[in-house]
Amino acid sequence: MKFRPCIDIHNGKVKQIVGGSLKDAGDQAEENFVSEQDAAFFARLYQNKKLSGGHIILLNPPSSEFYEQTKRQALSALRAYPGGLQIGGGITPENAGEYLEAGASHVIVTSYVFKDGKLHYDRLQEMVRAVSKNRLVLDLSCRKREGSYYIVTDRWQKYTDVLLNEETLHKLAGFCDEFLVHAVDVEGKANGIEAEVAALLGNSCEIPSTYAGGVHSYEDLEKLKLLGRNRVDVTIGSALDLFGGRMSFETVVLLSQQKPDDHIEIEINLDEIDATSMEL
Repeated sequence: MKFRPCIDIHNGKVKQIVGGSLKDAGDQAEENFVSEQDAAFFARLYQNKKLSGGHIILLNPPSSEFYEQTKRQALSALRAYPGGLQIGGGITPENAGEYLEAGASHVIVTSYVFKDGKLHYDRLQEMVRAVSKNRLVLDLSCRKREGSYYIVTDRWQKYTDVLLNEETLHKLAGFCDEFLVHAVDVEGKANGIEAEVAALLGNSCEIPSTYAGGVHSYEDLEKLKLLGRNRVDVTIGSALDLFGGRMSFETVVLLSQQKPDDHIEIEINLDEIDATSMEL
């Protein structure tokens, strides 16, 4: 399980928000943390720590008055860490090249492919032609409704009619290099992972996948590692001390870079860390 760092940008600032609270109207979101540092600062930090494959997400739509500020922040981060970060948020075949040329390793796409609540294979194939399968990540972020998980679009505000299940993962694996999945109902709440989503990715993904949402403790990391069969990577946002949370960024990096033969020592350290956390 690899740790994938993140840079979420909203209204021109690096933030951590409650995912389900995001609204395009009025550029609103419930904020957990607003950084005084710019996006390039975090990109350089991740580069120094040799953390690759993280993602930058633009949380404003092109219609927002803040979009250009958000986009400038994103481009500055890509240029600060060439080839080290992926980028998503409003990506289309027309603008993907700009981000790749600025240094993105991959572009992350949802809304262009899942338009008006449906999966359009013609639009998916258009994206593949524009950037190639090897540089495309499909964001299959989901929310639960009537007992099932549905892929959501437009900054997690609109449901599609596409279920996130084994069949969908199998069908889409041939069109992209990776999946990114935010469990939106727990995103930004730092209150535990969505176990069903993690298990689905661990059991059904044929290509690399990254889970995001709800991680708030080292115990959650161990749970995700188990449910994901050690095949699912993880993003942590609001819970990191880097973004005002209680999990040590340095410790998470250390754990993600441990070798398999260091496993016992990691378990001991985790127990000590969890005990300390319980006392706080």
